[in-house]
Amino acid sequence: MSYTYTAVVPLSWENALEKTRAALAAEGFGILSEINVRATFAAKLGEDAAEELGDYIILGACNPQLARRALAAEPEMGALLPCNVVVRRGTGATETIVHAVDPQTMVQLSDSPAVREVADDAGTRLRAVMADLAGTAAAV
Repeated sequence: MSYTYTAVVPLSWENALEKTRAALAAEGFGILSEINVRATFAAKLGEDAAEELGDYIILGACNPQLARRALAAEPEMGALLPCNVVVRRGTGATETIVHAVDPQTMVQLSDSPAVREVADDAGTRLRAVMADLAGTAAAV
């Protein structure tokens, strides 16, 4: 099983990041956290490591209604929230790649039918985000 949905975005880094945020918002996701991995690599490992990685941001996306349902069903699910969405672009690349965690990975850790329903709903929304980003009717 693949654990992410992926879209290849033929936009500049800044535009792809902006479009990712907008597509997530359109599906009811807010951004709770943002981790700039490139900046962390630069600060902790040096500019060479940052350059090797390229642009790389992890967005902690959360749909409050879905999170509420998941936590009501199984409070331990908080350890898997928020949904991580990675926006990355290698040095010299001409496209930006966006990955979102497949919520079905939660289902593998839980026997709760309510968690399955939340994961199905979140998966539908995240696939819509990827399709919007890719400009197609479906995402990988």
